[in-house]
Amino acid sequence: MLLREQRELVVEYGKKLVTTGLTDGTFGNLSVFHRESGLMAISPSGMDYFATTPADVVVTDLEGNIVEGDRKPSSELDLHRLFYQRRPDVNGVVHTHSTFATVLACLGWSIEPVHYLVAYAGRQVPCIPYYPFGSLELAEAAWEGMKTDYNACLLGNHGLLSVGGSLSFAFDAAQQLEFLAKVYYHTRLAGGGVQLTPEQLDAVLGKFQSYRQA
Repeated sequence: MLLREQRELVVEYGKKLVTTGLTDGTFGNLSVFHRESGLMAISPSGMDYFATTPADVVVTDLEGNIVEGDRKPSSELDLHRLFYQRRPDVNGVVHTHSTFATVLACLGWSIEPVHYLVAYAGRQVPCIPYYPFGSLELAEAAWEGMKTDYNACLLGNHGLLSVGGSLSFAFDAAQQLEFLAKVYYHTRLAGGGVQLTPEQLDAVLGKFQSYRQA
């Protein structure tokens, strides 16, 4: 089996998407990139995460061609492969429909730096305009909104995208940014928040890469 370890990670973290409340049902998707082979393991489309086995996880190249697997890959295949093609620091991608991130995405609000956890994404969490799910237009817009400046963005009227050097980091970012989205929503309702200064952000940017255990 190609990319057995990466496929097992997709199964493991797919279950975590549901148990941590980052998505419901079969929605959301995630992938791992094996840079040495140039192949990625991506969750299958519309399949129960708790019924998914490593054999169900699809292996594709970065042009979107299926290399191994009988299932249909996630409809957001383009959203994943573009970041692997264009960012050598990205080896894991997570897309969620978590509640507060999706609320902000539907409001069209970027998350401003009212809490240091914004550093998981960068100096803010930008919100891009709406594009149909599963479209190349959505993938390109997410790239334009993030490029090399951000590790996450809100997909307008849709949900959250996070990327990282590993699937575990991208997942951790998605989880912490959902908490941040909740905090930011309530600070806005309360009349605003005190934003961190550029100097305060400089002190924490990049720290979460080394904060976590290997």
